[in-house]
Amino acid sequence: MTQGATILRRAAESFGQRLRRLRTERKFTQIDLADAAHINQGFLSALERDKRAARQGTIRALAVALDVPEAVLIGAGSDHDAPQPLETRELPLFGSIPAGKPATSQEQLEMFPVLRHMWAPDRFCLRLSFDSMEPTLKPDDIVLVHYRPDVDPALVPGKICACLVDNQPTLKRVNVEIQDDKKVIILRGDNPASPPTIVKDDQPFTIQGVVIKLVSRDL
Repeated sequence: MTQGATILRRAAESFGQRLRRLRTERKFTQIDLADAAHINQGFLSALERDKRAARQGTIRALAVALDVPEAVLIGAGSDHDAPQPLETRELPLFGSIPAGKPATSQEQLEMFPVLRHMWAPDRFCLRLSFDSMEPTLKPDDIVLVHYRPDVDPALVPGKICACLVDNQPTLKRVNVEIQDDKKVIILRGDNPASPPTIVKDDQPFTIQGVVIKLVSRDL
């Protein structure tokens, strides 16, 4: 196919067709792209089939994940085929779970760059130093955490949360169960060797944040 014919064919593409082509050119599965853009895979599938329309925020997130200008994704604009660098924002990076707002924690902060659509002022990054969540998460992984101090544990069932128990940091899945007609908070790791922790009624316990994404892993 000649270059001119290729240009004409791509100009006639729908948004969904262009999205699917860019994804397959980068050898991404729908799961890969949906995870990178932080959207639902079913919604991504509907976009590729032109069954749903993408809002500006979704277009921006997909363009960042695909490493193309937004104009390339929508098929218009003066920077249509001009390569542009990924835009990142920096978030506080902690080596242990902060006991307070990330911006005001007394811990010496590092900063970690995340893609711009992942950044929010109520998020921080956490470097893992424990193996209780293996094989899901490993020591030295860096995860993105949504700061949600004192969220009701019943509202985050099964979620991996950054918790403080007796002011000691731990990363576990939070569950609330009924035992003897009482609500009991149980913290579980994915590592079979990590026993569950039952939080006692008089035990100091807070959820500092909910893990929403793995953002870095050394290979």
